[in-house]
Amino acid sequence: MGAPDDTAKAERDPSRPTGCCPLYHEAVELVGRRWTGAILRVLMDGALRFSEIAQAVPELSDRLLSERMKELERRGMVQRRVISGPPLRVEYSLSEMGHALEPALAELERWANRWLSDRRAARL
Repeated sequence: MGAPDDTAKAERDPSRPTGCCPLYHEAVELVGRRWTGAILRVLMDGALRFSEIAQAVPELSDRLLSERMKELERRGMVQRRVISGPPLRVEYSLSEMGHALEPALAELERWANRWLSDRRAARL
């Protein structure tokens, strides 16, 4: 038998760094966009109207909130539901895809509370 192929060996060697998966990168970029993580976090508590999301994330402008909601809806992470009858209302909620992110977002929140809370208090 001949020597193993170097490419196959590199794929099996856990000590060698691997490249960034394009899907992982896309997911991090999507969730990491400015205010997107905060929007997803407040929707983890249940369906909200636009104004309720705006109140829950007070530093977020209406224009940017509108952009992010459209993007999240287009990407399938958020569902938009129109409720008829005076007055006409619109509610936003996480889709199945959005709910699937809850464990990751909850873990990120735990990490932030552990590692960033002291730094934030020191800056204030």
